[in-house]
Amino acid sequence: MSNLIKKLTNIERRHRRIRSVISGTAAIPRLSVFKSNKYVYAQLIDDEKGNTLAAASSIDSKLKGKAEQAKEVGVNIAKKGLAAKIEKVVFDRGGYLYTGKIKAVADGAREGGLKF
Repeated sequence: MSNLIKKLTNIERRHRRIRSVISGTAAIPRLSVFKSNKYVYAQLIDDEKGNTLAAASSIDSKLKGKAEQAKEVGVNIAKKGLAAKIEKVVFDRGGYLYTGKIKAVADGAREGGLKF
């Protein structure tokens, strides 16, 4: 098994384990984070209805570093969440380890006003 396949299966395994415990509602949605090689995405999701309440990504970011872009995504999702009268969320790191870009998104969301 190649290292890439093993890494992806470990991420998927962690994500399934996290999602078995974490669930979002309309009052307290799930802040889901996904990262690709180029960009970082964040969504506020109501799992009861299956709706995405707000979304943000680093695609339009003008900042240079990946961590700075991720923090900006966190601040943007917090602004959109507060505009939709959402103050409290459940953080879903998507199976990724809580370091680097994932931590930057969480810090940016907290800085923007979300509580979790």
